[in-house]
Amino acid sequence: MSTVQQFRSDGHGSLARVGVAVCHGFTGSPVSMRGWSEYLAGQGYAVSLPLLAGHGTTWQDLSRTPWTHWYRDFEAAYLELAARCDTVFVAGLSMGGALALRVAALHPVAGIAVVNPGLTFSDKRAGYSGLLKHVLKSVPAIGDDIKKPGVTEGAYDRTPVAAVHELSKLFTDTISLLPRVTAPALVFRSTEDHVVPESSMDALRAGLGSPELEVVPLANSYHVATMDHDSPQIFAQSNEFFRRHCGAI
Repeated sequence: MSTVQQFRSDGHGSLARVGVAVCHGFTGSPVSMRGWSEYLAGQGYAVSLPLLAGHGTTWQDLSRTPWTHWYRDFEAAYLELAARCDTVFVAGLSMGGALALRVAALHPVAGIAVVNPGLTFSDKRAGYSGLLKHVLKSVPAIGDDIKKPGVTEGAYDRTPVAAVHELSKLFTDTISLLPRVTAPALVFRSTEDHVVPESSMDALRAGLGSPELEVVPLANSYHVATMDHDSPQIFAQSNEFFRRHCGAI
């Protein structure tokens, strides 16, 4: 895999100066967000979908990458859009949802649209990843939790334990910043998700500073819902949300 997976669109028409920074998830790649990004670009938005550090190569690369580098790469995509757009939204899947929320806590975004955002772990061992990483290099992959047959997000086949430890730091940091997120938030939540537990939604509801939080249930998708049966709903409703909050409708 290479950085050619990244996606960028300059935007056109009445939405040319409205940007959307889009973020993929942990151990994944822009493949999981490509369809959504292309749809938004087709609507006219300026779109930036970066490849995060340590992703799209090997899990060994990811094991050596601090979480601050993931954030740096997504923040850079946001800032690049902010420099050429009047209005910028953030969007993300899973860990990308956490990164989108962190950007929203620290920058003036117009709104947040996230899919199955991760803020907590379902595997209790994650809490010991700081110790486990010294004796266990990797565990079986968490990728491709997709209900639709024959679809793959191209995630790593192993999950590095050192990176799980970094992810836990990101989650802790983001949860602490949630009260600073005041932009409108749209959350798509699969009713059956084998990766992100419901406690992530509990943490989001408890901490979010925004007075506007809409949670949309997805009944026919697993974790990677952006590539699953409900993806057309995600694309259409996020577009309506962005248009509403940039004054286009």
